[in-house]
Amino acid sequence: MPVYSMTGYASATAQPTTPGETPSSHVATGVTVEARSVNGRFLDLSFRMPDELRALEPALRDLVTSQVKRGKMELRISFQRETESSVPNPQPEQLNRLARLEEQVKAWLPKAQGLSVQEALQWCKGGSGGPVPADEHVLEAARQCLKGFLAAREREGAKLVTMLKQRVATLRQLADQAEPLIPAAVQRQQERFLERWKEALNAAGATTSVSEQSLQERAVNEAAAYALRIDVAEELTRLRSHLDEVERLLKKGGDIGKRLDFLMQELHREANTLGSKAVAIELTNISVEMKVAIEQLREQVQNIE
Repeated sequence: MPVYSMTGYASATAQPTTPGETPSSHVATGVTVEARSVNGRFLDLSFRMPDELRALEPALRDLVTSQVKRGKMELRISFQRETESSVPNPQPEQLNRLARLEEQVKAWLPKAQGLSVQEALQWCKGGSGGPVPADEHVLEAARQCLKGFLAAREREGAKLVTMLKQRVATLRQLADQAEPLIPAAVQRQQERFLERWKEALNAAGATTSVSEQSLQERAVNEAAAYALRIDVAEELTRLRSHLDEVERLLKKGGDIGKRLDFLMQELHREANTLGSKAVAIELTNISVEMKVAIEQLREQVQNIE
């Protein structure tokens, strides 16, 4: 399955007439549907449409939620009426009503200005109502728009996958650089530990009251325990395991954003532990580089559905 980005945009227009047929001068034409989205933890869907089309909101919501799982998404619907002339044709009942309304206003507000012809025509145009697009035409435009919207998300998702794989490769290289440094760093710290152990015993006069063999055994045990505390081989193993899972999810595709987000937390934890256990400046620098790469990964993962 493809990987989808949560960022996308598409628009589509559906005509209510059949090919070769001229629209009537009193029907609505050009139903336009626009879809746009940004990243979000859940699916946050909002609609912007004329009140005449509000009855279609449940059907449109079902259409979107069946194919989109996450993101802050807006669906905008508009339509235009094609007429023989841009000037409206006022009806007698409209003009009578407008005249009555004007008389009522002037009765309360004698100084009110009278309506101009342009204002009267504008009122008749806005209040004329008129036919609206058929439900199927609106839904067809929405389906076309959603198809283009998903295609845009898929293209953006493919770019994100490429970037994520590059960051994963960088983390693997850093882990490979750190691995050969571990044994030497652990051995060096063990030697320092034993030197300070002997200095502390001599300063405390313990060598005179405890046998040298017992002191040597205790020193070896303490040095071994210390080596375990500073060894980061286990953290590197877990980090590689998490990277394997990231690559598996990217190959699988589908709804993987939340799983990837969880893996980013685990990668941060391993990199932080590596930095806290680091006993060599080289390991500290590698830990910092890992954190930078993981943060770059996390920023991109936030955009995956």
